[in-house]
Amino acid sequence: MSQEFDAITLEILWSRLIAVADEAATALLRTAFSPIIRESNDYATCLMNVRGETLAECSGGIPAFAGLLGRTARHFLKKFPPETWREGDCVITNNPWIGTGHLPDIAMVTPIFYRGQLVAFSGTAAHTPDIGGSAGGRDIYEEGVHIPPMHLYRAGDRNEGMLELFLNNVRLPQLVRGDLEAQVTANAVCRRRAVDLLKECGLTDFVALSRQILGCSESAMRTAIRSLPDGTYRSAIDADGIEGHPTHIACRVAVEGDSMVVDYEGSSPQNGHMTNCTLNYTQAYSIYPLKCLLDPHTPRNEGSYRPITVTAPEGTIINARFPAAVAARHLSGHLLSCAIYQALAGVLPDRIIADSGGAPALRVMFAGEDGRGEPFSTILFASAGMGASASTDGLSTTAFPTNSGAGSLEALEAVSPLLFLRKELRPDSGGAGRFRGGLGQVCEVQNTSSKPISVIILGDRERHPALGIEGGRPGACALAQIDGSKSVGLKSRTKLAPGARIAFHFAGGGGFGPPSERAAGDIERDLIEGKITADGAHRDYGFELGGVG
Repeated sequence: MSQEFDAITLEILWSRLIAVADEAATALLRTAFSPIIRESNDYATCLMNVRGETLAECSGGIPAFAGLLGRTARHFLKKFPPETWREGDCVITNNPWIGTGHLPDIAMVTPIFYRGQLVAFSGTAAHTPDIGGSAGGRDIYEEGVHIPPMHLYRAGDRNEGMLELFLNNVRLPQLVRGDLEAQVTANAVCRRRAVDLLKECGLTDFVALSRQILGCSESAMRTAIRSLPDGTYRSAIDADGIEGHPTHIACRVAVEGDSMVVDYEGSSPQNGHMTNCTLNYTQAYSIYPLKCLLDPHTPRNEGSYRPITVTAPEGTIINARFPAAVAARHLSGHLLSCAIYQALAGVLPDRIIADSGGAPALRVMFAGEDGRGEPFSTILFASAGMGASASTDGLSTTAFPTNSGAGSLEALEAVSPLLFLRKELRPDSGGAGRFRGGLGQVCEVQNTSSKPISVIILGDRERHPALGIEGGRPGACALAQIDGSKSVGLKSRTKLAPGARIAFHFAGGGGFGPPSERAAGDIERDLIEGKITADGAHRDYGFELGGVG
């Protein structure tokens, strides 16, 4: 007879499993070399059962990455069956079709043994500071080093030949190696703490606990879906895309009983540029916003994902065929949350949010030489405004649907010849409405080096703003300018001269409800706090300080 846990014991053990994943995340953050992980949250850690299903996912990091790690582990198990794993193994890949969607993210899985038996897996994914290649490649071969599923460690012995080959093809080998070993450390912490849990609780494996926890999560999600009326709900989202290849996302959400299908038939075909998206990434960034919407309180794991099926025709921009370029896959994948929420606006108007200005996120890579002539490369992770809801203004400068952030600007300045001159809220950028969209921000950076540095911008919403909902207006578009006047495209590579400065104006979120229904007190507060200008208040709300115009 299989073991069953009472509700109190199950809650305690479930919380401990999440603590295992969180302790692994702490180890990764404290040992990582690059600020991309330490400061910007571009990572995930999780504990998986012997079938490669996520059992507990870390509380921080990128939530969609944690959901992806289970799929990665199951791909590993096809190549390396369970009986072939050994204590001290560590398998890695950055294959976008089985990992997190582009080459800079390295996924790593380690087996967990207890009393000589394979009982679980620990997993991490993290954005490496360099992967070779270059942005703007036409296919995967131009984008960097492509690592198939292979052993970084085999029975505790490091694969020195593989590591040497890899590090000889990246620009920052010390940072990359340090981050790889940080992932190894995080997986080891996860392994030790998982074994400690089994010992302390008198368990021999995670089979019964896994079955019950995944069952609870699946039941919670099915209950949430069952509360929706059966039907088919549609939307379409347009974005800038690449010159000559605008992005169109067609979305169909079909609800039947306690299951849901999200389909993207009719979306743009894949192209010869970096905005293509793998199905793995599409699945993750479809399910995560639905988890936030339908079942935000139950901890995430594989059970949460089972009731939702995500499909997209092969050869589309969100299910691209190998060897498509995918370096900027977030420029398509992040849009899926907007498409899903727009589709469900009619049936869940009190729970969805308007489009977020950070969907997709604007990313900026700076690279060159510092004052000592040493190479550097770093990425600016800063956030735009979230969309408003039926009950509140959108959050300003808050990442969604990703969870990465700028972190400490001083940390970026310490590892690069960059000086941040401004980082401030962008007035009037939130879409007008009964509830206003969240504000974007302005980040202005100066090159303090004696040499030009390369600036690679990966963004969107130059021409297509974040849309409002229920009569709410769109947020402000994004833009970039050098020295206050020269416009720079949001998908570009440019040189920033010594002493020159570049400013990034992040997009605002969409508003919710007609602007005419916004309370006068809320408009006055926004004026006082500098979130809108007098001109913006008059233009968007017909409002004059001291009375309504």
